[in-house]
Amino acid sequence: MKKIIVDLKNITKSFDGEKVLDNISLYIRENEFITLLGPSGCGKTTTLRIIAGFETPDSGEVYFEDKLLNDVPPYKRSINTVFQKYALFPHLNVYENVAFGLRLKKVKDPVIRERVKEMLAMVNLKGFEKRNISTLSGGQQQRVAIARALINDPEVLLLDEPLGALDLKLRKDMQNELKNIQHKTGITFIYVTHDQEEALSMSDTVVVMADGKIQQIGTPTDIYNEPKNAFVADFIGESNIVDGIMLDDFKAKFSGHIFECLDKGFEKNEPVDIVVRPEDVDVVPLEKAMLSGTVTSVTFKGVHYEIIVDIGGFKWMIQTTDFVGENEKIGLYIEPDAIHVMKKSEYSDMFGDYSSFSDELEKLSDATEVIEE
Repeated sequence: MKKIIVDLKNITKSFDGEKVLDNISLYIRENEFITLLGPSGCGKTTTLRIIAGFETPDSGEVYFEDKLLNDVPPYKRSINTVFQKYALFPHLNVYENVAFGLRLKKVKDPVIRERVKEMLAMVNLKGFEKRNISTLSGGQQQRVAIARALINDPEVLLLDEPLGALDLKLRKDMQNELKNIQHKTGITFIYVTHDQEEALSMSDTVVVMADGKIQQIGTPTDIYNEPKNAFVADFIGESNIVDGIMLDDFKAKFSGHIFECLDKGFEKNEPVDIVVRPEDVDVVPLEKAMLSGTVTSVTFKGVHYEIIVDIGGFKWMIQTTDFVGENEKIGLYIEPDAIHVMKKSEYSDMFGDYSSFSDELEKLSDATEVIEE
């Protein structure tokens, strides 16, 4: 088991009377790529700034390799930060931007030359030493910012939505680039994003946050397949979330039908939330169906069709490679391993019905919006 390098204990932080972090605890291991994921105002950036030393918690402790960091200034922490806006020096060329940290430490020129050459090669900017910052694309500027942060050999690199300003294709390219850099260097990466796909594709561990609290910590697979509550299920990918009753171990009732499932450990007849991912529902002939409903919309997504089906007034999303027409009545079949049962939570009944799915997250974010620096 790798050692714990950053340890947050019972961190609370408020701005202007608004609680941004509510007694969160989190540890991060050496060489880990961990992502703090959540909507605007959830507290993820404030958490990052507290680790960096740019903010001080109202209560709680920040430890780095078992040493208390609360009163240690940012420049004395073995932690560097890459910001979304890059924060490059426009009057310096690529070489001098990357070399800046070493010059502050009064490192000798031959060593600086070797280190800058090494860093630029790592971020695929070999030969860009004399280029002016203003002539670089957004992706190239981001690579310069990463090289500048890495040249000081930090033990931890903090990345605050670093790909937010890039277009979609460049974002995907840089996701691969960042993961490769993290593997090469072995540095612990703590990454902040609101992009679920980004978090799932890059991370060893994902920390889902909402309302200043940690909702769930786990591997990308665990977070997607075993969400802890309705917020996590909705925020990570698409989900149909319906009210259900846990009749017994391995048996749940929802949408007027009794289903076999793989979950156990609930009280008999306990009200629960049921999650079924759109890609896990099979379209079948009506005579073989567990559920049936009327198609209200069909959208072609390239690799599949995304259809909305009205089942007793509740709108389900289904992803299928089979074309079905609007107003067509179709049958649905759900395997036991496609059903995930969750305990009721404060987020129950807020998500899951695709009658108004485009507005759901915005409403939650608006209700909890706080200013994050």
